[in-house]
Amino acid sequence: MSQFDVVVIGAGPGGYVAAIRAAQLGFKTACIDAGVNKEGTAPALGGTCLNVGCIPSKALLQSSEHYHAAQHDFAEHGINVGKVKFDAAQMIARKDAIVSKLTGGISFLFQKNKVTSLFGLGSFKGKNGDWYQIEVDNKGEKTVVEAKHVIVATGSLPRPLPQIAIDNKNVLDNEGALNLTKVPAKLGIIGAGVIGLEMGSVWNRLGAEVSILEVMPTFLPAADQQIAKEAFKYFTKEQGLGIELGVKIGDIQADNKGVKVAYETASGEKVNAEFDKLIVSIGRIPNTNGLNAEAVGLEKDERGFIKVDADCRTNLPNVWAIGDVVRGPMLAHKASDEGVAVAERIAGQKPHVDFNSIPFIIYTDPEIAWVGKTEEQLKAEGVAYKKGTSGFAANGRALGLGKAKGTVKILACAKTDRILGLHMVGPMVSELVAEGVVSLEFSASSEDIARIIHGHPTLSEVLHEAALAADKRALHG
Repeated sequence: MSQFDVVVIGAGPGGYVAAIRAAQLGFKTACIDAGVNKEGTAPALGGTCLNVGCIPSKALLQSSEHYHAAQHDFAEHGINVGKVKFDAAQMIARKDAIVSKLTGGISFLFQKNKVTSLFGLGSFKGKNGDWYQIEVDNKGEKTVVEAKHVIVATGSLPRPLPQIAIDNKNVLDNEGALNLTKVPAKLGIIGAGVIGLEMGSVWNRLGAEVSILEVMPTFLPAADQQIAKEAFKYFTKEQGLGIELGVKIGDIQADNKGVKVAYETASGEKVNAEFDKLIVSIGRIPNTNGLNAEAVGLEKDERGFIKVDADCRTNLPNVWAIGDVVRGPMLAHKASDEGVAVAERIAGQKPHVDFNSIPFIIYTDPEIAWVGKTEEQLKAEGVAYKKGTSGFAANGRALGLGKAKGTVKILACAKTDRILGLHMVGPMVSELVAEGVVSLEFSASSEDIARIIHGHPTLSEVLHEAALAADKRALHG
Protein backbone atom coordinates (compact mmCIF):
# COMPACT_ATOMS: atom_id res chain seq x y z
CA MET A 1 0.00 0.00 0.00
CA SER A 2 1.42 3.37 -1.04
CA GLN A 3 1.86 5.97 1.66
CA PHE A 4 2.05 9.74 1.20
CA ASP A 5 2.64 12.74 3.41
CA VAL A 6 -0.17 14.59 1.64
CA VAL A 7 -3.05 13.31 -0.49
CA VAL A 8 -5.22 15.83 -2.27
CA ILE A 9 -8.70 14.75 -3.41
CA GLY A 10 -9.58 16.79 -6.48
CA ALA A 11 -7.40 18.39 -9.17
CA GLY A 12 -9.27 21.63 -9.79
CA PRO A 13 -7.65 25.05 -9.33
CA GLY A 14 -7.54 24.51 -5.56
CA GLY A 15 -6.45 20.88 -5.52
CA TYR A 16 -3.76 20.81 -8.17
CA VAL A 17 -2.15 24.00 -6.83
CA ALA A 18 -2.23 22.58 -3.28
CA ALA A 19 -0.55 19.40 -4.50
CA ILE A 20 2.18 21.28 -6.35
CA ARG A 21 2.91 23.56 -3.39
CA ALA A 22 3.00 20.62 -0.97
CA ALA A 23 5.49 18.83 -3.23
CA GLN A 24 7.62 21.98 -3.48
CA LEU A 25 7.78 22.03 0.32
CA GLY A 26 9.26 18.54 0.35
CA PHE A 27 6.19 16.41 1.04
CA LYS A 28 5.57 13.15 -0.78
CA THR A 29 2.31 14.10 -2.46
CA ALA A 30 -0.45 12.47 -4.49
CA CYS A 31 -3.46 14.05 -6.15
CA ILE A 32 -6.61 12.02 -6.92
CA ASP A 33 -8.98 13.11 -9.67
CA ALA A 34 -11.66 11.46 -11.80
CA GLY A 35 -11.98 14.12 -14.49
CA VAL A 36 -12.05 12.98 -18.12
CA ASN A 37 -11.78 14.82 -21.40
CA LYS A 38 -14.78 15.82 -23.48
CA GLU A 39 -14.69 12.54 -25.43
CA GLY A 40 -14.44 10.50 -22.23
CA THR A 41 -11.33 8.75 -23.54
CA ALA A 42 -8.59 10.07 -21.24
CA PRO A 43 -8.06 11.71 -17.84
CA ALA A 44 -8.30 15.51 -17.76
CA LEU A 45 -6.98 17.48 -14.80
CA GLY A 46 -8.11 20.98 -13.91
CA GLY A 47 -11.61 20.41 -12.56
CA THR A 48 -14.73 22.33 -13.57
CA CYS A 49 -12.90 25.63 -13.98
CA LEU A 50 -10.50 24.46 -16.64
CA ASN A 51 -12.64 21.88 -18.41
CA VAL A 52 -16.21 23.24 -18.36
CA GLY A 53 -16.07 26.61 -16.61
CA CYS A 54 -13.75 29.59 -16.37
CA ILE A 55 -11.36 28.84 -19.23
CA PRO A 56 -13.67 27.55 -21.99
CA SER A 57 -16.24 30.27 -21.30
CA LYS A 58 -13.59 32.97 -21.82
CA ALA A 59 -12.60 31.35 -25.12
CA LEU A 60 -16.20 31.50 -26.34
CA LEU A 61 -16.62 35.05 -25.12
CA GLN A 62 -13.59 36.13 -27.13
CA SER A 63 -14.78 34.34 -30.28
CA SER A 64 -18.23 35.89 -30.04
CA GLU A 65 -16.73 39.35 -29.48
CA HIS A 66 -14.62 39.00 -32.65
CA TYR A 67 -17.69 37.95 -34.64
CA HIS A 68 -19.72 40.86 -33.33
CA ALA A 69 -16.88 43.30 -34.01
CA ALA A 70 -16.52 42.08 -37.60
CA GLN A 71 -20.22 42.68 -38.15
CA HIS A 72 -20.65 45.99 -36.34
CA ASP A 73 -17.34 47.67 -35.51
CA PHE A 74 -14.78 47.05 -38.25
CA ALA A 75 -16.33 49.49 -40.73
CA GLU A 76 -15.67 52.37 -38.34
CA HIS A 77 -11.98 51.51 -38.59
CA GLY A 78 -12.10 51.53 -42.37
CA ILE A 79 -12.10 47.74 -42.58
CA ASN A 80 -14.73 46.25 -44.87
CA VAL A 81 -15.00 42.47 -44.67
CA GLY A 82 -18.21 41.84 -46.61
CA LYS A 83 -20.62 39.19 -45.43
CA VAL A 84 -19.32 37.56 -42.26
CA LYS A 85 -19.86 33.84 -41.82
CA PHE A 86 -19.94 32.09 -38.48
CA ASP A 87 -18.83 28.51 -37.82
CA ALA A 88 -20.02 27.39 -34.39
CA ALA A 89 -18.26 24.04 -34.65
CA GLN A 90 -14.91 25.75 -35.27
CA MET A 91 -15.49 28.05 -32.30
CA ILE A 92 -16.09 25.01 -30.08
CA ALA A 93 -13.04 23.24 -31.55
CA ARG A 94 -10.84 26.24 -30.68
CA LYS A 95 -12.21 26.24 -27.15
CA ASP A 96 -11.54 22.49 -26.82
CA ALA A 97 -7.96 22.94 -28.05
CA ILE A 98 -7.28 25.56 -25.38
CA VAL A 99 -8.71 23.29 -22.70
CA SER A 100 -6.61 20.32 -23.89
CA LYS A 101 -3.45 22.41 -23.86
CA LEU A 102 -4.02 23.56 -20.30
CA THR A 103 -5.02 20.15 -18.92
CA GLY A 104 -1.85 18.74 -20.45
CA GLY A 105 0.04 21.57 -18.78
CA ILE A 106 -1.11 20.44 -15.34
CA SER A 107 0.12 16.90 -16.07
CA PHE A 108 3.50 18.40 -16.97
CA LEU A 109 3.57 20.43 -13.73
CA PHE A 110 2.77 17.31 -11.72
CA GLN A 111 5.68 15.49 -13.34
CA LYS A 112 8.00 18.47 -12.88
CA ASN A 113 7.16 18.76 -9.17
CA LYS A 114 7.05 14.98 -8.57
CA VAL A 115 3.35 14.86 -7.68
CA THR A 116 1.85 11.37 -8.09
CA SER A 117 -1.34 11.64 -10.16
CA LEU A 118 -3.95 8.98 -9.35
CA PHE A 119 -6.97 8.63 -11.63
CA GLY A 120 -10.33 7.77 -10.10
CA LEU A 121 -12.87 8.81 -7.48
CA GLY A 122 -11.25 9.43 -4.11
CA SER A 123 -13.12 8.64 -0.89
CA PHE A 124 -12.39 8.04 2.76
CA LYS A 125 -12.17 4.39 3.73
CA GLY A 126 -11.06 4.66 7.35
CA LYS A 127 -7.97 5.07 9.50
CA ASN A 128 -4.91 2.98 10.26
CA GLY A 129 -3.46 4.54 13.36
CA ASP A 130 -2.46 8.09 12.40
CA TRP A 131 -2.82 7.33 8.68
CA TYR A 132 -5.98 8.11 6.74
CA GLN A 133 -6.94 5.46 4.21
CA ILE A 134 -8.18 6.84 0.90
CA GLU A 135 -9.80 4.59 -1.69
CA VAL A 136 -9.27 5.35 -5.38
CA ASP A 137 -12.00 3.92 -7.60
CA ASN A 138 -10.92 3.82 -11.24
CA LYS A 139 -14.10 2.62 -12.96
CA GLY A 140 -14.47 -0.28 -10.52
CA GLU A 141 -10.77 -1.02 -10.10
CA LYS A 142 -10.10 -0.02 -6.50
CA THR A 143 -6.85 0.70 -4.73
CA VAL A 144 -6.14 2.19 -1.30
CA VAL A 145 -3.46 4.72 -0.37
CA GLU A 146 -2.59 6.10 3.04
CA ALA A 147 -1.93 9.71 3.97
CA LYS A 148 -0.75 11.67 6.98
CA HIS A 149 -2.57 14.76 5.71
CA VAL A 150 -5.62 14.91 3.45
CA ILE A 151 -6.77 18.01 1.56
CA VAL A 152 -10.35 17.79 0.27
CA ALA A 153 -10.73 19.91 -2.87
CA THR A 154 -13.72 18.29 -4.57
CA GLY A 155 -15.27 21.53 -5.84
CA SER A 156 -18.92 22.10 -6.66
CA LEU A 157 -21.77 20.97 -8.91
CA PRO A 158 -24.52 22.93 -10.69
CA ARG A 159 -27.49 23.51 -8.42
CA PRO A 160 -30.42 21.45 -9.79
CA LEU A 161 -33.76 22.99 -10.66
CA PRO A 162 -36.64 21.02 -9.09
CA GLN A 163 -38.93 21.48 -12.09
CA ILE A 164 -36.71 19.82 -14.71
CA ALA A 165 -33.68 17.55 -15.00
CA ILE A 166 -30.57 18.57 -16.93
CA ASP A 167 -30.13 16.47 -20.07
CA ASN A 168 -27.57 18.72 -21.84
CA LYS A 169 -29.59 18.37 -25.01
CA ASN A 170 -32.26 21.02 -24.65
CA VAL A 171 -31.97 21.70 -20.92
CA LEU A 172 -28.37 22.66 -20.27
CA ASP A 173 -26.02 23.31 -17.38
CA ASN A 174 -22.69 25.15 -17.76
CA GLU A 175 -21.16 22.16 -19.57
CA GLY A 176 -23.96 21.91 -22.11
CA ALA A 177 -23.97 25.67 -22.66
CA LEU A 178 -20.29 25.50 -23.63
CA ASN A 179 -20.81 22.82 -26.26
CA LEU A 180 -23.64 24.10 -28.43
CA THR A 181 -22.63 23.69 -32.08
CA LYS A 182 -25.59 25.62 -33.46
CA VAL A 183 -26.93 29.02 -32.49
CA PRO A 184 -30.41 28.59 -30.98
CA ALA A 185 -33.02 30.96 -32.36
CA LYS A 186 -34.47 31.45 -28.87
CA LEU A 187 -32.36 30.83 -25.79
CA GLY A 188 -33.78 30.91 -22.28
CA ILE A 189 -31.57 31.23 -19.21
CA ILE A 190 -32.68 30.84 -15.62
CA GLY A 191 -30.32 32.83 -13.41
CA ALA A 192 -28.70 36.23 -14.03
CA GLY A 193 -25.45 35.46 -12.26
CA VAL A 194 -21.99 35.08 -13.74
CA ILE A 195 -22.74 32.00 -15.88
CA GLY A 196 -26.09 33.31 -17.07
CA LEU A 197 -24.72 36.69 -18.09
CA GLU A 198 -21.58 35.35 -19.75
CA MET A 199 -23.33 32.61 -21.71
CA GLY A 200 -26.19 34.95 -22.53
CA SER A 201 -23.68 37.44 -23.91
CA VAL A 202 -21.98 34.79 -26.07
CA TRP A 203 -25.11 33.52 -27.77
CA ASN A 204 -26.74 36.95 -27.97
CA ARG A 205 -23.75 38.24 -29.97
CA LEU A 206 -23.94 35.19 -32.22
CA GLY A 207 -27.57 35.90 -33.10
CA ALA A 208 -29.78 34.18 -30.53
CA GLU A 209 -32.75 35.92 -28.96
CA VAL A 210 -31.81 35.62 -25.29
CA SER A 211 -34.20 35.85 -22.32
CA ILE A 212 -32.72 35.70 -18.81
CA LEU A 213 -35.13 34.97 -15.95
CA GLU A 214 -33.92 35.93 -12.47
CA VAL A 215 -35.74 35.17 -9.23
CA MET A 216 -34.00 37.92 -7.25
CA PRO A 217 -35.64 41.37 -7.48
CA THR A 218 -32.23 43.08 -7.71
CA PHE A 219 -29.71 42.75 -10.52
CA LEU A 220 -26.34 41.47 -9.25
CA PRO A 221 -27.16 42.07 -5.57
CA ALA A 222 -23.59 41.28 -4.48
CA ALA A 223 -22.19 44.09 -6.63
CA ASP A 224 -22.16 47.81 -5.90
CA GLN A 225 -25.58 48.90 -7.14
CA GLN A 226 -24.40 52.02 -8.95
CA ILE A 227 -22.19 49.79 -11.09
CA ALA A 228 -24.83 47.05 -11.39
CA LYS A 229 -27.49 49.48 -12.63
CA GLU A 230 -25.13 50.90 -15.23
CA ALA A 231 -24.25 47.39 -16.44
CA PHE A 232 -27.94 46.45 -16.57
CA LYS A 233 -28.58 49.40 -18.89
CA TYR A 234 -25.79 48.32 -21.24
CA PHE A 235 -26.96 44.70 -21.36
CA THR A 236 -30.66 45.41 -21.88
CA LYS A 237 -31.07 48.71 -23.72
CA GLU A 238 -27.90 48.59 -25.84
CA GLN A 239 -27.25 44.88 -26.36
CA GLY A 240 -30.81 43.58 -26.36
CA LEU A 241 -30.50 40.98 -23.61
CA GLY A 242 -33.95 40.35 -22.18
CA ILE A 243 -33.48 40.28 -18.40
CA GLU A 244 -36.56 39.80 -16.20
CA LEU A 245 -36.03 40.32 -12.47
CA GLY A 246 -38.19 39.07 -9.61
CA VAL A 247 -39.82 36.24 -11.54
CA LYS A 248 -41.41 33.10 -10.11
CA ILE A 249 -40.55 30.00 -12.14
CA GLY A 250 -43.43 27.59 -12.59
CA ASP A 251 -43.79 24.47 -14.69
CA ILE A 252 -41.06 23.52 -17.18
CA GLN A 253 -41.58 20.97 -19.94
CA ALA A 254 -39.01 19.78 -22.46
CA ASP A 255 -39.27 17.62 -25.57
CA ASN A 256 -37.34 17.15 -28.80
CA LYS A 257 -38.63 20.46 -30.17
CA GLY A 258 -37.55 22.65 -27.26
CA VAL A 259 -38.46 23.81 -23.77
CA LYS A 260 -41.58 25.49 -22.42
CA VAL A 261 -41.26 27.62 -19.29
CA ALA A 262 -44.17 29.02 -17.34
CA TYR A 263 -43.33 31.93 -15.06
CA GLU A 264 -44.85 34.91 -13.30
CA THR A 265 -43.30 38.37 -13.65
CA ALA A 266 -42.65 40.74 -10.75
CA SER A 267 -45.85 42.59 -11.66
CA GLY A 268 -47.92 39.39 -11.50
CA GLU A 269 -48.25 38.73 -15.24
CA LYS A 270 -48.29 35.04 -16.13
CA VAL A 271 -46.11 34.12 -19.12
CA ASN A 272 -45.69 30.90 -21.08
CA ALA A 273 -42.39 31.11 -22.96
CA GLU A 274 -40.97 28.71 -25.52
CA PHE A 275 -37.25 28.28 -26.13
CA ASP A 276 -35.10 26.14 -28.38
CA LYS A 277 -32.63 25.68 -25.52
CA LEU A 278 -32.73 26.45 -21.80
CA ILE A 279 -29.64 27.07 -19.66
CA VAL A 280 -30.08 26.51 -15.92
CA SER A 281 -27.56 28.61 -13.97
CA ILE A 282 -28.98 29.10 -10.48
CA GLY A 283 -25.77 28.67 -8.55
CA ARG A 284 -23.65 25.77 -7.40
CA ILE A 285 -23.60 23.34 -4.48
CA PRO A 286 -20.63 21.68 -2.74
CA ASN A 287 -19.56 18.38 -4.26
CA THR A 288 -19.26 15.81 -1.49
CA ASN A 289 -20.97 13.01 -3.41
CA GLY A 290 -19.11 9.76 -2.91
CA LEU A 291 -16.57 11.27 -0.50
CA ASN A 292 -17.75 8.89 2.25
CA ALA A 293 -17.11 11.54 4.90
CA GLU A 294 -19.09 9.44 7.38
CA ALA A 295 -16.38 6.76 7.41
CA VAL A 296 -14.07 9.06 9.37
CA GLY A 297 -16.61 11.42 10.94
CA LEU A 298 -15.85 14.43 8.74
CA GLU A 299 -18.43 17.09 9.62
CA LYS A 300 -20.57 19.00 7.11
CA ASP A 301 -23.02 21.82 7.71
CA GLU A 302 -26.73 21.88 6.88
CA ARG A 303 -26.01 23.02 3.29
CA GLY A 304 -23.49 20.25 2.64
CA PHE A 305 -20.32 22.34 2.97
CA ILE A 306 -17.45 20.78 4.88
CA LYS A 307 -17.01 22.62 8.16
CA VAL A 308 -13.66 24.38 8.48
CA ASP A 309 -12.10 27.08 10.63
CA ALA A 310 -10.44 30.22 9.31
CA ASP A 311 -7.35 28.17 8.36
CA CYS A 312 -9.32 25.48 6.46
CA ARG A 313 -8.91 22.89 9.21
CA THR A 314 -11.80 20.44 9.53
CA ASN A 315 -12.96 18.77 12.75
CA LEU A 316 -10.46 15.96 12.07
CA PRO A 317 -6.73 16.27 12.80
CA ASN A 318 -4.65 16.65 9.61
CA VAL A 319 -7.73 16.79 7.35
CA TRP A 320 -8.21 20.06 5.49
CA ALA A 321 -10.76 21.33 2.97
CA ILE A 322 -10.54 24.17 0.46
CA GLY A 323 -12.33 25.89 -2.42
CA ASP A 324 -15.98 25.48 -3.39
CA VAL A 325 -16.55 22.68 -0.90
CA VAL A 326 -16.11 25.09 2.06
CA ARG A 327 -17.49 28.49 3.12
CA GLY A 328 -16.68 31.62 1.19
CA PRO A 329 -17.02 32.69 -2.44
CA MET A 330 -16.96 29.94 -5.07
CA LEU A 331 -14.07 31.35 -7.07
CA ALA A 332 -11.13 29.55 -8.65
CA HIS A 333 -8.57 32.08 -7.41
CA LYS A 334 -9.91 31.81 -3.86
CA ALA A 335 -9.51 28.02 -4.04
CA SER A 336 -5.95 28.31 -5.35
CA ASP A 337 -4.89 30.68 -2.59
CA GLU A 338 -6.44 28.42 0.04
CA GLY A 339 -4.61 25.45 -1.47
CA VAL A 340 -1.26 27.20 -1.23
CA ALA A 341 -2.01 28.36 2.31
CA VAL A 342 -2.95 24.86 3.52
CA ALA A 343 0.19 23.31 2.05
CA GLU A 344 2.25 25.96 3.82
CA ARG A 345 0.40 25.46 7.10
CA ILE A 346 1.18 21.75 6.93
CA ALA A 347 4.84 22.80 6.63
CA GLY A 348 4.52 24.96 9.76
CA GLN A 349 4.32 28.30 7.98
CA LYS A 350 1.75 31.00 8.75
CA PRO A 351 0.21 32.24 5.48
CA HIS A 352 -2.83 34.51 5.36
CA VAL A 353 -5.86 34.65 3.06
CA ASP A 354 -7.96 37.82 3.30
CA PHE A 355 -11.49 37.29 1.98
CA ASN A 356 -12.02 41.07 1.81
CA SER A 357 -9.29 41.30 -0.84
CA ILE A 358 -10.67 38.64 -3.20
CA PRO A 359 -11.62 40.16 -6.57
CA PHE A 360 -14.92 39.34 -8.25
CA ILE A 361 -15.11 39.46 -12.06
CA ILE A 362 -17.80 39.01 -14.72
CA TYR A 363 -16.41 38.77 -18.26
CA THR A 364 -19.24 40.39 -20.15
CA ASP A 365 -18.71 43.33 -22.50
CA PRO A 366 -18.27 45.68 -20.77
CA GLU A 367 -16.66 43.68 -17.99
CA ILE A 368 -17.64 44.05 -14.34
CA ALA A 369 -15.12 43.75 -11.50
CA TRP A 370 -14.92 44.70 -7.86
CA VAL A 371 -12.99 44.15 -4.65
CA GLY A 372 -13.72 45.19 -1.08
CA LYS A 373 -16.85 46.81 0.34
CA THR A 374 -19.77 48.11 -1.72
CA GLU A 375 -21.40 51.44 -0.96
CA GLU A 376 -24.47 49.56 0.28
CA GLN A 377 -22.36 47.55 2.73
CA LEU A 378 -20.64 50.66 4.10
CA LYS A 379 -24.00 52.36 4.66
CA ALA A 380 -25.39 49.29 6.41
CA GLU A 381 -22.30 49.08 8.64
CA GLY A 382 -22.42 52.79 9.48
CA VAL A 383 -18.96 53.46 8.07
CA ALA A 384 -18.25 57.06 7.13
CA TYR A 385 -16.86 57.07 3.60
CA LYS A 386 -16.11 59.24 0.61
CA LYS A 387 -16.19 58.24 -3.01
CA GLY A 388 -14.68 59.19 -6.31
CA THR A 389 -15.91 58.17 -9.75
CA SER A 390 -14.60 58.57 -13.25
CA GLY A 391 -15.79 57.29 -16.63
CA PHE A 392 -14.14 55.78 -19.69
CA ALA A 393 -15.99 58.12 -22.09
CA ALA A 394 -13.13 60.64 -22.29
CA ASN A 395 -10.26 58.16 -21.91
CA GLY A 396 -8.01 58.17 -24.96
CA ARG A 397 -7.11 54.49 -24.77
CA ALA A 398 -10.75 53.45 -24.36
CA LEU A 399 -11.77 55.62 -27.32
CA GLY A 400 -9.02 54.08 -29.44
CA LEU A 401 -10.24 50.62 -28.53
CA GLY A 402 -13.82 51.58 -29.34
CA LYS A 403 -14.84 50.63 -25.81
CA ALA A 404 -15.47 53.95 -24.10
CA LYS A 405 -18.31 52.83 -21.84
CA GLY A 406 -18.24 52.36 -18.11
CA THR A 407 -17.29 53.78 -14.73
CA VAL A 408 -14.65 53.32 -12.04
CA LYS A 409 -15.66 53.99 -8.44
CA ILE A 410 -13.36 54.20 -5.43
CA LEU A 411 -14.68 54.11 -1.87
CA ALA A 412 -12.38 55.35 0.90
CA CYS A 413 -12.66 55.91 4.64
CA ALA A 414 -13.76 59.47 5.36
CA LYS A 415 -11.39 59.71 8.34
CA THR A 416 -8.25 57.86 7.23
CA ASP A 417 -8.62 57.91 3.42
CA ARG A 418 -7.83 54.18 3.38
CA ILE A 419 -9.37 52.50 0.32
CA LEU A 420 -12.31 50.30 1.30
CA GLY A 421 -13.59 49.20 -2.11
CA LEU A 422 -13.06 49.49 -5.86
CA HIS A 423 -15.95 48.88 -8.28
CA MET A 424 -15.83 49.02 -12.06
CA VAL A 425 -17.74 48.38 -15.24
CA GLY A 426 -15.82 48.91 -18.45
CA PRO A 427 -13.15 47.57 -20.81
CA MET A 428 -10.59 45.14 -19.32
CA VAL A 429 -11.56 45.93 -15.74
CA SER A 430 -10.77 42.28 -15.00
CA GLU A 431 -7.14 43.41 -15.24
CA LEU A 432 -7.54 46.85 -13.63
CA VAL A 433 -9.08 45.39 -10.47
CA ALA A 434 -5.65 44.03 -9.48
CA GLU A 435 -4.61 47.56 -8.53
CA GLY A 436 -7.51 47.61 -6.10
CA VAL A 437 -6.48 44.26 -4.62
CA VAL A 438 -2.94 45.52 -4.02
CA SER A 439 -4.34 48.73 -2.53
CA LEU A 440 -6.45 46.83 -0.02
CA GLU A 441 -3.66 44.41 0.90
CA PHE A 442 -1.20 47.25 1.55
CA SER A 443 -3.78 49.54 3.20
CA ALA A 444 -3.31 52.19 0.53
CA SER A 445 -5.19 55.47 0.60
CA SER A 446 -6.94 57.13 -2.31
CA GLU A 447 -4.18 59.74 -2.03
CA ASP A 448 -1.60 57.01 -2.66
CA ILE A 449 -3.32 56.04 -5.93
CA ALA A 450 -3.76 59.70 -6.85
CA ARG A 451 -0.01 60.31 -6.38
CA ILE A 452 1.12 57.26 -8.39
CA ILE A 453 2.02 58.02 -11.99
CA HIS A 454 -0.16 55.99 -14.34
CA GLY A 455 0.94 55.44 -17.92
CA HIS A 456 -0.63 57.49 -20.70
CA PRO A 457 -2.64 56.60 -22.65
CA THR A 458 -3.92 53.65 -20.60
CA LEU A 459 -7.22 52.48 -19.21
CA SER A 460 -5.70 52.70 -15.72
CA GLU A 461 -5.88 56.49 -15.95
CA VAL A 462 -9.61 56.22 -15.22
CA LEU A 463 -8.78 54.57 -11.89
CA HIS A 464 -6.26 57.34 -11.21
CA GLU A 465 -8.90 59.95 -11.99
CA ALA A 466 -11.40 58.25 -9.65
CA ALA A 467 -8.82 58.44 -6.85
CA LEU A 468 -8.37 62.16 -7.53
CA ALA A 469 -12.15 62.58 -7.53
CA ALA A 470 -12.36 61.03 -4.05
CA ASP A 471 -10.51 64.15 -2.86
CA LYS A 472 -12.58 66.44 -5.12
CA ARG A 473 -9.65 67.29 -7.35
CA ALA A 474 -10.36 65.42 -10.57
CA LEU A 475 -8.37 66.78 -13.50
CA HIS A 476 -10.34 65.49 -16.47
CA GLY A 477 -13.85 65.11 -15.12
